[in-house]
Amino acid sequence: MLVEDVKDRIPEDLLNVLAKDVTEFRPAQNKAIEAGLLDGKNLLVCTPTASGKTLVGEIALVKGIMEGKGKGIYVVPLRALAVEKYKAFKEKYAGLLRIALTIGDMDSTESRLADYDLIICTSEKIDSLLRHNVSWIPYVSTMVVDEIHLLNDLHRGPTLEVVITLMKQLVPKLQIIGLSATIGNPKELASWLEAELVIDLWRPVELRQGIYLQGNIEFSNN
Repeated sequence: MLVEDVKDRIPEDLLNVLAKDVTEFRPAQNKAIEAGLLDGKNLLVCTPTASGKTLVGEIALVKGIMEGKGKGIYVVPLRALAVEKYKAFKEKYAGLLRIALTIGDMDSTESRLADYDLIICTSEKIDSLLRHNVSWIPYVSTMVVDEIHLLNDLHRGPTLEVVITLMKQLVPKLQIIGLSATIGNPKELASWLEAELVIDLWRPVELRQGIYLQGNIEFSNN
């Protein structure tokens, strides 16, 4: 599917940004669109690293914001990853979106965030904001959860589960996009999220197995 094929289904500004780097969607992105990405449906996207998952979440977030549906939240597990995503979005959507990064003081309500369109944060930070009953949560339309398989993590899992559960309760029409390369129980997780499951094995670089010994690699024929 070409980017041009969805020009009537996404805002013109988003189309122009996408067209700078993308002419044709990757397999996982095609499947996500067919599964209802542009129709506001919840999705659980399980595809290999570098297969294009991030763009799926990006399209959902930016489309919702540009169409006036509400704010977007991008949840990541690590502060370093949050900073990386913040810089990438700031550069890509300069002049189009007001983007904020919040990964710090867990006791702050961050009242400034009410003035931003897209908020990039860690699961611990959004959990803190929810516990502080910040006023802008009902105005969120889309939430992307990167590395959602960490729901199974002993340390981060419970916090992430609480965040998703509360957001579903507080924003009934919230579109949730879960992204992961490794999920052991995708069908069960998709059911819990009330999401369409998108699975694809395509990757941009062939994955090969081999054994490294004394400077040489012997690859498997399988």
